[in-house]
Parts: sequence; C-alpha cells; structure tokens
Amino acid sequence: MTTAYDIIIKPVITETSMDETSNKKYTFKVAKKANKTQIKNAIEEIFGVTVEKVNVMNLQGKVKRMGRNVGRTPDTKKAIITLTPDSKEIEFFEGM
Repeated sequence: MTTAYDIIIKPVITETSMDETSNKKYTFKVAKKANKTQIKNAIEEIFGVTVEKVNVMNLQGKVKRMGRNVGRTPDTKKAIITLTPDSKEIEFFEGM
C-alpha cells in the first residue's frame, strides 16, 4: 500500500513554476505509476487544500555521455496542481 508521501516525491522549484504560484498552480515531481486521482488525494491529504485540476507530464530521461559510454538519466513524471479559488495556498511555496 502506498502512502501520500510515496506519491509526491518533491516540489519543482524553477522560475516558471514560481511565477505560476500566484495563479494557485504548483508543480511537483511524482511517482511514475501514480495517476491523477492518487495525486489529487495525496496533495489534499498532505497540505490540507482543495484541488481543482491535475495536469500530468511524462518526461523522458536525457542521453548522457561519459567518454565513450552512453547512458540515460531516469524518466520522471511531473504534475501541475491547480487549486480552487477559495482554497488556502500551500505554505511551502510562500517564502520563495
């Protein structure tokens, strides 16, 4: 059985993701096997907010070289969470 903390791995802190926090949109790196319903329930459980919409992106790993050896970085999944207008904001992103 997976917990909410197994689904939400870490927040994504970039310039574009921080600009969207004013529109109540937050970006998180999530587990690859998680679906939108599991992500929504995990965010609501961890932060105590109301989620309106979840957008999910599957990101393929980049090809990296070390001399003659070629490898790939791991594939990841990213979720953009939109909160309802009457929901409180996520406190983790407020001070940034």
